[in-house]
Amino acid sequence: MMLNIDHLNISYNHTPAVQDLSLAVGAGQIVGIAGESGSGKSTMLRSITGLLGKEGKITSGDIWFENRQLQLLGEKEMEKIRGKDISMIFQQPESSFDPVTTIGKQFCEALGVHEKISKKEALGRGMELLKKVHFPDPERIMDSYAFELSGGMCQRAAIALGMVCNPKLLLADEPTSALDVTVQSQTADALMELRENFGTAILMVTHNIGVIAYMADYVGIMYNGKLVEWGKKEEIQLEAEHPYTKALLRAVPRFGMSYEKQPPYIADTENEKRISVSETHWNLGGGK
Repeated sequence: MMLNIDHLNISYNHTPAVQDLSLAVGAGQIVGIAGESGSGKSTMLRSITGLLGKEGKITSGDIWFENRQLQLLGEKEMEKIRGKDISMIFQQPESSFDPVTTIGKQFCEALGVHEKISKKEALGRGMELLKKVHFPDPERIMDSYAFELSGGMCQRAAIALGMVCNPKLLLADEPTSALDVTVQSQTADALMELRENFGTAILMVTHNIGVIAYMADYVGIMYNGKLVEWGKKEEIQLEAEHPYTKALLRAVPRFGMSYEKQPPYIADTENEKRISVSETHWNLGGGK
């Protein structure tokens, strides 16, 4: 496997955030991790790139990427990996960009960190990637600033920027959050096409299980910092075991019933907690 996470434990200010998490991502696979806010899924992503911050700490476990143990590498070694071998799309796409620098210049800067390349070649590669994520006018986008773009356009531009060095693994933190349904679909399709065109593996986290149902090959469910379900998408849909996973699946709207009439929660028979699924959406339209 390209990425192996083995019994990972992470704490923030001595409070457990991720507990005994193990998962794997193979070359060219799309793996989706679903869970509510605070379940530890974004923390897990940041640990892969060494971006936990001062309060975050890996207390035990291993993160292996192509025979390199990432949590043991120094910052200089991680800088060589970030952006080139492993790239990340952040939850707020505008955070991927410098607000006072054009998008085109940022493509050049990102490439310049890892490759010896001319400005003309860098701009050309950037425009090709913008075309791949369905911008009909990449020249205009390259001359724009991030704040001049809509949320969906900024997200697609961030995906293109994340792919500029042709990484082997793309990490996506809530890649469709705060986007309307149409733009969500466009963003999901853009990510899937990048996998198809470049063979890029994708590990994404989201609270929207519908996006995972549409995109992912393998699915994990996180709850209270733990990975409580893991398997192929079809297996999870048919053979879910954990009450939280069952709650997510029961939130799938039935044909002929409006979303508003769906039950907003399901009782956890193990500990009598009520698990909210009110923000969960499942895309029934031709999911893959």
